[in-house]
Amino acid sequence: MKKTILAAMLAAGLAACSAMPEISPIPGSITYGGQPKTKLTKAPVGSVVHHQLNDQYGKRAEETYIIEPDRSLRLVRRHQIIDPN
Repeated sequence: MKKTILAAMLAAGLAACSAMPEISPIPGSITYGGQPKTKLTKAPVGSVVHHQLNDQYGKRAEETYIIEPDRSLRLVRRHQIIDPN
């Protein structure tokens, strides 16, 4: 009985963890206004693509995309680039 309850709690916890909040593209993002017209045909599915831009606050930022099986890009991360000077 305890194992069943533990398994149910673990499954519920994992289901909640897999739901990541979606990051919306901003002006300057590769996917702002939709997917790019050209498909990335040479890069393997699951490859990571980095892109630098100025974010909505005018600060330098880097976005990370992953190439999906349909060759579209999924935005997974955006972070500000800190200038050490």
